[in-house]
Amino acid sequence: MILVTHELKQTFKSLMIWSLSVGFICWGCIILYKSVEGSLSNVADMYANMGEMTKALGLDKVSLATLDGYFATEIALMFGLGAGLFASMLGAGSLSKEEEGHTSEFLYTLPHSRTRIIFGKYLSLLIALLCFNLICVGFELLAIWQMKMDFSYDHFVGYHLLAFLMQVELMTIGFLISSLSHRKQMGAALGLTLLLYAMDLMVRIVPDLDKLKYLTPYYYANGADVFSKTDLDWSLVGTAILVILLSLAAAFAIMRRRDIQA
Repeated sequence: MILVTHELKQTFKSLMIWSLSVGFICWGCIILYKSVEGSLSNVADMYANMGEMTKALGLDKVSLATLDGYFATEIALMFGLGAGLFASMLGAGSLSKEEEGHTSEFLYTLPHSRTRIIFGKYLSLLIALLCFNLICVGFELLAIWQMKMDFSYDHFVGYHLLAFLMQVELMTIGFLISSLSHRKQMGAALGLTLLLYAMDLMVRIVPDLDKLKYLTPYYYANGADVFSKTDLDWSLVGTAILVILLSLAAAFAIMRRRDIQA
């Protein structure tokens, strides 16, 4: 627990900046809905006639003219991208930061096995990610409560559960990337997240790319699918869990055998 607490202290500043920023943006955009509600029906009709782009944004399944549809597209888009970037950043900086900061001779000479150290680091990432989600969801619920409008809270919970799984997957991939380098690979992790986000849009626009949906966690954690009651493809969830387990196992195997630089 000492290692976990130490890791959480190191990520506290970043956690607060990201969670408050993403949470406040989501809160503000939900509150904004009240002032633009009257004009959104016309905007919804316009978006409905944008062809393949309509499918990419999920506006063929939900309407911007309702709070459910507005949340499922606009808010879920911002939250999903922000949360994904934060998750990948967390993972990418975890295992290599001691080598980059030349403090590994202190950490890895403590009377703890490498397995215990790696496990403690990963556990601290999960706790930090959970705190991030609790803060952001708190902001969103506050805004929805202030709106005093009909809203599908069951779909809200379902979306955030899938979004959390998506974040754990991205974080664990970043964790694996971190185990392969002696320096923080933030650029690689953040770039991969943006690529996977763009891949989700391409899959929805180009039917021939349908198989790529198994590569991007943004496909199953899609707000429009959840709020439109589209049946969840559990094979995608199974694939996500498999990716998490394999990435974590690979990171453990690499770190246990790697020559740690001082």
